[in-house]
Amino acid sequence: MPLPTTNPDAQTRCPITDFVNLITGKWATPVLYKLILKDGPVRFSDLQRALSPITQKELTRHLRQFEAQGLVRRTVHPDMPPKVEYEITEFGKTLKEPFDGLAMWMLTRGEQLRNSSK
Repeated sequence: MPLPTTNPDAQTRCPITDFVNLITGKWATPVLYKLILKDGPVRFSDLQRALSPITQKELTRHLRQFEAQGLVRRTVHPDMPPKVEYEITEFGKTLKEPFDGLAMWMLTRGEQLRNSSK
């Protein structure tokens, strides 16, 4: 099945390269996948704890990037102290299927991969 395109330059660009650029960084995929699996608002501290040992700086950087891309929504509640929550958007949820596929591949092929590097 040919890939849909609205951009003539997209014919010569590899869509996997664009995807890898989206999830560049050691923590990008775990941050997105954790938010997809939570499927609801998550406080920053809870997300950081769930992704330990990610640093505050690294988590903040990824969340800001994903918010700018429309993958994550940030909500500030005007409580004292202020409460900030993050949630995957509907657009971000479209990554669930490809991430599930990658996770399944790793579960079924990971041992083979690890053994071949010995």
